[in-house]
Amino acid sequence: MSDIIRLLPDSVANQIAAGEVIQRPASVIKELVENAIDAGATNIKIILKDAGRTLIQVVDNGKGMSTTDARLAFERHATSKIKEAADLFALHTMGFRGEALASIAAIAQIDMRTMRKEDSIGTRIIINGSKVESQEPEACSPGTNMMVKNLFFNVPARRKFLKKDSVELSNIVHEFERLALVNIGVEFSLIHNETTLHQLLPGTLKQRIVALFGKALDHQLIPIETATSLAKISGFVGLPENARRRGALQYFFVNGRNMRHPYFHKAVMQCYDQLIPVDEQPNYFINFEVDPETIDVNIHPTKNEIKFENEQPIWQILTAAIKESLGKFNAVPSIDFDAEDVPEIPAFQPNVNAPHDLELDTSYNPFDTHKSKTTSPSSSPIPSRMNNITWQSKVSSTTQNWEKLYEDFNNNKTSNDLDLLGSRINDDQLFSQDSATEVNTFAGINAIQLKCRYILTPSREGVSVIDQHRAHIRVLFDSYLNMAINGEFTTQRLIFPDMIQLSTSQTIILESINEQLSNLGFDISYLGDNSWSVNGLPSVLNNANPGDIISKMIETVESSGENIETELLSNIALSMARSAAIKPGQALSNEEIEKLLGSLFRLSTPNFTPDGKTVIATISLTDISKLF
Repeated sequence: MSDIIRLLPDSVANQIAAGEVIQRPASVIKELVENAIDAGATNIKIILKDAGRTLIQVVDNGKGMSTTDARLAFERHATSKIKEAADLFALHTMGFRGEALASIAAIAQIDMRTMRKEDSIGTRIIINGSKVESQEPEACSPGTNMMVKNLFFNVPARRKFLKKDSVELSNIVHEFERLALVNIGVEFSLIHNETTLHQLLPGTLKQRIVALFGKALDHQLIPIETATSLAKISGFVGLPENARRRGALQYFFVNGRNMRHPYFHKAVMQCYDQLIPVDEQPNYFINFEVDPETIDVNIHPTKNEIKFENEQPIWQILTAAIKESLGKFNAVPSIDFDAEDVPEIPAFQPNVNAPHDLELDTSYNPFDTHKSKTTSPSSSPIPSRMNNITWQSKVSSTTQNWEKLYEDFNNNKTSNDLDLLGSRINDDQLFSQDSATEVNTFAGINAIQLKCRYILTPSREGVSVIDQHRAHIRVLFDSYLNMAINGEFTTQRLIFPDMIQLSTSQTIILESINEQLSNLGFDISYLGDNSWSVNGLPSVLNNANPGDIISKMIETVESSGENIETELLSNIALSMARSAAIKPGQALSNEEIEKLLGSLFRLSTPNFTPDGKTVIATISLTDISKLF
């Protein structure tokens, strides 16, 4: 039997590596821009066509490459960043693996021109699917001009599953924002289909944040800065009142590199505990400067996951820095001693005598009924302005009420305890809103609202527990989807248009679905500079927050990336249902519970929301019996 293990050709190995390194057009831009940064570029221009499918061009003014280096750069594991394994623990460059250019060349057509500043002529190299087709001398400017054409042209399955252009362009803009934030000394340009999306000049981190995300952030951020032997931390955190339910701007940088770090994110969130609602997130832009030997960036090919040697001490440094800034800028709530509607407490004035008509009768005993009945009105210590009501009648009435109450108590005490318990179970007063529980009769059975979040109803198997928020989403989704397909939505004009500020990536998504939103009853107009005016909403949404529902729709479309009209309408209908549905913690009346349950159980699939979340859970009689 012949041997079966063989070495893979470089072209196949490169395509396998490309699966990890190059996931979408945004990945290509990340790798090419980081190479330009490592080459010392101070001006980087990114030119796109069709969201990177047709063309991704990155032009920089870096140091360029020689003829030999230009050819060798596209070989696997060829790099100028490191020479030995020890260099991995002293990295000062973005790239070091030597896989990016080889991976890009394996799944695209490359046309590169490059020249060093000391050379009089550069070189041009053309590569088609890892195969070098030509390399010739070329007159060009110092630096590198890299063109990546027809991404995934030789991997049809990967190209087919790219999302629509607006979604891919939104991902590109997200990646561009991360690169621009971490390289504030570099001038950046982003051009798509001959339209300039960003033109950024070198500046401070604050200036770069405002240029990317809008002028509103200029007054919403407070600086943090601290320096220790382990780490230097600087940047900005958002004021608590500017926290967002969706789309919070949250960025970590370490030694000039973007990173994701759930542990440090938790540290930031802990600092905002009790300052913001649990469903909101603060903005932050935090930069760490640490010894390269104390971090490991060689965890994943994308180099976004970084392991810190001193995570616990840095956690404490980070939380102390953020809490200090929040306290320094009065972001932490304090006691307001000048609060309104506080009852006035008169100052003690010892020289002022008490009113003469208020005399204390030390012999009066309120529990001595015999004495009270014989006391004359003239001897009562009641102020003169209340003489029209006799003290004797008051005492007599109070005594009779106590006797009647005691009589009722004796009668109740002798009644059957089980009957009394049964009557209380069916008493609406037992489950008042004060206890966050309601009892309601639905189809002849009891429905109990528990903690203003769940509805409990008996069932054949035991007890059904219904999430009221998800149940309402399930009901509204079917209604909204049918109305969307049939074009039955009507627009309710807003008395005062709602102004919303979006990021560039969100604006791209909203522009792509604005026509569909108009058919659904939305009236939204673009004001420029990523600002939008919401002039009208579908009448079915009632009091939904315009900014919240539009952010949810953008997020849904961005994550799904559907290009089919019906699927897009389904995503929008789901976002509308989530925004308009009753919220957890909202108390419902008996009529509202009855209507919700009736609408839910009339559906063909009431048990799950459109995105697969459980609506109804059942606690079986067997499980209940085990409790006893």
